[in-house]
Amino acid sequence: MFIALLLTSTRTCVSTRMSCLHEAEVHVCIVILSKMEKGKKTLGEKLKGSEVRGRVNGHHQENDMENLSLFEIIKLGKSATQSVVDDWIESYKTDRDPALLELINFFIHCSGCKGVCVSEMFRHMQNSEIIRKMTEEFDEDSGDYPLAMAGPVWKKFKLSLCEFIAVLVRQCQYSIIYDEYMMDTVISLLTGLSDSQVRAFRHTSTLAAMKLMTALVNVALNLSINLDNTQRQYETERNKSIGKRANERLELLLQKRKELQENQDEIENMMNAIFKGVFIHRYRDVIAEIRVVCIEEIGMWMKMYSEAFLNDSYLKYVGWTMYDKQGEVRLKCLTALQGLYYSRELNARLELFTSRFKDRIVSMTLDKEYDVAVQAVKLLTLALQSNDEVLTAEDCESVYHLVYSAHRPVAVAAGEFLYKKLFSHHGPEDEGRPRRGRQCLNANLIRTTVLFFLESELHEHGAYLVDSLWDCASELLKDWESMISLLLDEPYPGEEALTDAQEAALIEIMLCAVRQTCECHPPIGRGPGKRVLTAKEKKTQLDDRTKITETFAVALPLLLAKYSVDPEKVTNLLQFPQYFDLEIYTTGRLEKHLDALLRQVRDVVEKHTEKDVLEACSMTFHALCNEDFTIYNRVDIVRSQILDEQVDKFHRLLEDILQEGEEPDEDDAYQVLSTLKRITAFHNAHDLTKWDLFTSNYKLLNSGLQNGDMPEQIVAHALQCTHYVILWHLAKVSEGSASKDDMVLLRRQVRAFCMMCQRYLNSISTVVKEQAFTILCDALLIFSYQIVASGREALEPLVFSPDASLQSELLNFILDHVFVDQDEDSSTDDEADKIEALHRRRNLLAAFCKLIIYNVVDMKTGADIFKQYMRYYNDYGDIIKETMSKARQIDKIQCAKTLILSLQQLFNEMLSDLGCNFDRSASAFCGIKELARRFSLTFGLDQVKTREAIAMLHKDGIEFAFKEPSPQGEGGPPLNLAFLDILSEFSSKLLRQDKKTVHLYLERFMTFQMALQRDDCWLPLISYRNSLQVGADDDTLSVISGMSSRSSARSRRSKQPAASKRKLPEGTCALNHNYESSCSSSDVSMWVNREQSGPHTPVMMSSPHIVSTVLRDTKKLCPEQGYMGVYSMSNETQHTPLQQPSQVAWMMAQKQQQERASLQYGKMRGHIQHTIRRGSGLMEDDEEPIVEDVMMSSEERLDDLNEGMDFETMDIDLPPSKNRRERSELKPDYFDPASIMDDSVLNVSMF
Repeated sequence: MFIALLLTSTRTCVSTRMSCLHEAEVHVCIVILSKMEKGKKTLGEKLKGSEVRGRVNGHHQENDMENLSLFEIIKLGKSATQSVVDDWIESYKTDRDPALLELINFFIHCSGCKGVCVSEMFRHMQNSEIIRKMTEEFDEDSGDYPLAMAGPVWKKFKLSLCEFIAVLVRQCQYSIIYDEYMMDTVISLLTGLSDSQVRAFRHTSTLAAMKLMTALVNVALNLSINLDNTQRQYETERNKSIGKRANERLELLLQKRKELQENQDEIENMMNAIFKGVFIHRYRDVIAEIRVVCIEEIGMWMKMYSEAFLNDSYLKYVGWTMYDKQGEVRLKCLTALQGLYYSRELNARLELFTSRFKDRIVSMTLDKEYDVAVQAVKLLTLALQSNDEVLTAEDCESVYHLVYSAHRPVAVAAGEFLYKKLFSHHGPEDEGRPRRGRQCLNANLIRTTVLFFLESELHEHGAYLVDSLWDCASELLKDWESMISLLLDEPYPGEEALTDAQEAALIEIMLCAVRQTCECHPPIGRGPGKRVLTAKEKKTQLDDRTKITETFAVALPLLLAKYSVDPEKVTNLLQFPQYFDLEIYTTGRLEKHLDALLRQVRDVVEKHTEKDVLEACSMTFHALCNEDFTIYNRVDIVRSQILDEQVDKFHRLLEDILQEGEEPDEDDAYQVLSTLKRITAFHNAHDLTKWDLFTSNYKLLNSGLQNGDMPEQIVAHALQCTHYVILWHLAKVSEGSASKDDMVLLRRQVRAFCMMCQRYLNSISTVVKEQAFTILCDALLIFSYQIVASGREALEPLVFSPDASLQSELLNFILDHVFVDQDEDSSTDDEADKIEALHRRRNLLAAFCKLIIYNVVDMKTGADIFKQYMRYYNDYGDIIKETMSKARQIDKIQCAKTLILSLQQLFNEMLSDLGCNFDRSASAFCGIKELARRFSLTFGLDQVKTREAIAMLHKDGIEFAFKEPSPQGEGGPPLNLAFLDILSEFSSKLLRQDKKTVHLYLERFMTFQMALQRDDCWLPLISYRNSLQVGADDDTLSVISGMSSRSSARSRRSKQPAASKRKLPEGTCALNHNYESSCSSSDVSMWVNREQSGPHTPVMMSSPHIVSTVLRDTKKLCPEQGYMGVYSMSNETQHTPLQQPSQVAWMMAQKQQQERASLQYGKMRGHIQHTIRRGSGLMEDDEEPIVEDVMMSSEERLDDLNEGMDFETMDIDLPPSKNRRERSELKPDYFDPASIMDDSVLNVSMF
């Protein structure tokens, strides 16, 4: 009865298979019937022609929405996708050709094409012809199309497009997709579009095809489930006895199974067409976004329908694509695999894939793209959970070391891997362990952490290890009781006690965990730094800090008593009070433990003389001496007692030494040194001005200068202590409460101390000299004009500026002690000592460079620093470059004069070494020229900002070139004429009108005979004049870059300028011209006649961070990055102020000389490039950055791990895509692994 009613009410829904309707088909028909009965309009009234009228929330749209295309409806997003699909299905059932035409235009418009496929084209043209027609109508002026456009509208459109395809297949899965018309047409269209040369067509159609495939996979999965259920029902019914068996039901189930099998075959054919027609060719598309779409969807297929897709035939595509050069593609491969490895059920099918591509996944943990590296570590963690033996010990170790990575997400992922591997396995013997004490489970895990920390030979940074484990093992790292128990409690019988190294490592880990708990931010160098904590995080922080104080207030004195003789352990233990909540000492009645702590700290001060230990004691008293808490008086008394004892002892020992007048013996020297170390360490954090240490230290330093028998360590600490005395005195004066006498006293002390440091620069001890130099530079910087900034004009009497002799002495110290080669520094052969020595030299250079950029010393003293830029680029290049940048911010013109001065100094040094008849192909000259090129690059691209500076640079260079007369007598070239060849490197930075002005200034120094010279010795003048021509190409100025071809040089012909006469005054080359018309907005008098300016007004600047100890990678010169020919003339007319009757002959001779120059420098090119490029530390980063490899450099990510490994990204060399004709030759069996398994794809055997 029900079926009969259904047949009469839904005639349009009946098909030839109605006799065996599936339950879901009946449900759909009922829904359609109810809609037809409730609607006020019939289907024919709702649809006019082929136009689809959408509905919003079940209601028909207004008239302005009726004429919108399907693309516009989806783009607006105002209609529910379900309603849009239902309306399209109704129109398709009414007249399928117009509805299908609307769907075709929808995909075309989604690609950004404005063309329309009309019904005539649809009926009479093939897909390839339609696509060709649409390609002709595509707007190629703009590269934007909907999927590539930015903004929320287009982002939502992409989601709506994907949803539309999914809903369309879901709504059509019971009838329409099997009509052998709609799906065939759509698949054929999308396959054709995916082969288009137009990126928009290819990208959009690939996305649509992949989403269509995903929807079909879902349909196939449902069919498979229904088929299994039907088969099971059939078997159950057939196994019944004959009397209970229902034959009619068996026939229905048999018929249903047959129909489901037919449907499944059709779906498989559709998926086969899409996979072989689209995916096989587009997963290796040249566009990364298209490859990403393919890999993302195949991951979905394998996860949704693992029975059909999770096999090696499909996994191999993901494995191959892991070698992709684009990080986003590699990232999508890893995320797709994570969805598979996450399920333990699917893991068993990944064994072959894991064994084949495991090495690649492990290598991707060092990927240059940090996101890829993070996901690679997470993937290995998932693989580890399923099978603990899937990774070898070497594989695990390569991930372990990443916990010390500077990139926090990578380190956190590696920390989780480490925790899963080492800490998450609990055996049956762990069940009965106590919850506290040495034998608890956490104590065993803490032991494991300590062992791992000690075995990490590459790193010694406990803070990084703790931060990496913090997210997954914070509860373990906060188990202070277990840690303290391991340190203080005696081991149980049969238990192995901690070794000395293990105890030190445990104390360091415990300190790092306490710091991480209280500060709530990653260690320095990892992460953005401090952040604003939420209310919950603040409460947790306070609770943890209270627990830390209560626990360690009792345990810390005991730990100090046990390890009081071990400097390393004591240094770490003394840092705990910095994180205490001092109020707990009072509220928790822990005063006796505070007294015990103070006694232990005092005992440590008396026992130790190590700098780190004493500074830790000083910082402990600084943390406890807080006037806001009631314990201040108790702590201050102990601190005063310690300082009184040490200062009195120092004065007594010093008096004995000075009265004897002889060299102090070892015992006396040791006593003085140990006492001075304690005083200096405490003076760093505490004000000791009331003890008048300046007088005592000054006497000690003066005695050392007079007698020369004072030990170097005593002098070094005396200098440091005196420096602290002056700084604390300055802090007191800066508060405004000091008297005039205090100001006068401080002024005298500063000048006397600076003179003392200056005298110690000539000490025979390297330690003393370096200490004196560093302190002197800091003092000069502190008491420079900067001291009066921010409203501190009252401190102006304290300003101390170094005189010329002191500046010269400081500069000579830098030249003698910093710019030395590693080979010359033969004081040590140990590599670590050499690195430490380099670090000290860098600090010395940075201290002096700060004086330059803050105008404490004359900027021209920087010339001797700048000229070392190329020679010592590997060691000091970053410091020198930053100094040049800051100097240019202070005074552009003076900085330019300093740069040209450095080049002039190098040129004079070369002349003194090689003589005046040197070869311009010599390495020394080429090096100067290359340095000039690098200086030119530092001026940037904004020629307007550097206009005056560049002009002044050329002015000084021209004057230097003609400064000295010719050593050959009258008629010969000036001694420094070759310097013009170096100066030409800066011609490209001149504005067009300024080139004319510089050329006119050059002619002031030229005689008429000079313009007629064509010998090789005059080539620098000729090339420099050519570089100043208005029409010259700015990129053809470098002599060493390469030469213009002879043929092009010969083919150029300059027009003969009109000859006119002018009178040349005697001894000069007069400039009789109209400057306003030739130089436009330039004024030659602005810089040609510019006098040396007076003292430059200092500019207040914030202190820069320039003392970086990280050495950059050496970069090789790229041939394409710079060198071009130089002596080529412009095609434009070459104008010259020399307008004598012989000018025509001069121009012809100039052309001939240009050809000779090309031949000459063509021979020089090979030697020049070898000389310039043989140093690997040249500053090529001033130009374009060199494209780095996909994998991280060894310096950035664990040098030792990269040894012996090849992390180069594999270039996939795949055969070209098959065209549409060749696709008919593909194997038809879609689900046969052999049909997909094609070894020719990579030309290697995969499994």
